[in-house]
Amino acid sequence: MDNRSEVREFLTSRRAKITPQQAGLSAAGHRRVKGLRREEVAMLAGVSAEYYARMERGSLSGTSEAVLDSLARALQLDESERAHLLDLARTASTTRRPVRRRTAQPIRPGLQQLLDAMTDAPAFIRNGRLDILATNQLGKALYWPLFQDPARPVNMARYQFLNPNAAEYMTELDTQRASAAALLRTEAGQDPYNRELSDLIGELSTQSEAFRSLWAAHNVRLHHTGIKRFRHPAVGDLTLAFEALPIPTDPGLVLTALSTGTSTPAHDSLKLLTAWFATLDHTNGRPDLAQDEQLPPKIGRSPV
Repeated sequence: MDNRSEVREFLTSRRAKITPQQAGLSAAGHRRVKGLRREEVAMLAGVSAEYYARMERGSLSGTSEAVLDSLARALQLDESERAHLLDLARTASTTRRPVRRRTAQPIRPGLQQLLDAMTDAPAFIRNGRLDILATNQLGKALYWPLFQDPARPVNMARYQFLNPNAAEYMTELDTQRASAAALLRTEAGQDPYNRELSDLIGELSTQSEAFRSLWAAHNVRLHHTGIKRFRHPAVGDLTLAFEALPIPTDPGLVLTALSTGTSTPAHDSLKLLTAWFATLDHTNGRPDLAQDEQLPPKIGRSPV
């Protein structure tokens, strides 16, 4: 992706989101632009109008962190947006490297053992491209619909935007899609020369109007905690809290674990999900669902 275009479109989109009232400025007079004018951002950031105009044209090379911090405050950027701005500036200030194709990222045995030890919580490890690289058994059971998609590697964004069954499985699909697009935009800022990432973004852009619209918004986010809702084909509705933890020893990898309180319907559903998953055929002692595997009838709850 072209760094100058990314910088220009990101700064323009953030400037358009801030009203004069939000910035503490007067909104009197006719305004031809949405949000703040360039000279208003420059004034708030403490730089000249010419200097800010150069930055917004895509030139961040050599910009000091102090100026970037001032610009982030002027545009009222949140933590993820500020980090994205710094990523763009870092890329602008380094020698352009050729787009490279990465080899598959192996999962260390210790990480798989950690996943397998989490028997009561669905858990998986993903990379910045949103590929699911490893799961425990309950994680594989929870994300079973994704593993039925023949495309490999299993990718959360591809499923959400391109699989026609996604809306049945993810009850808040619009929210999930917005999150996925923002996470991919964040990753693109951190790793702009990743060929696999660029290929995925190109695939989604050409095949999904929803992705194109979200990608054009230039939203970014950090994804640490929240709620996920599912309508699983075997056990029905599930509402689970999640924690996403970056793995310091394996940069770029994130471990996500989902959980629920005890004595809740979701907790009972996870137990049913474990029982259902045990009925499926597995190979080599580790779950790896065959593409033509038929889904057993939905499990019913026993009368209380």
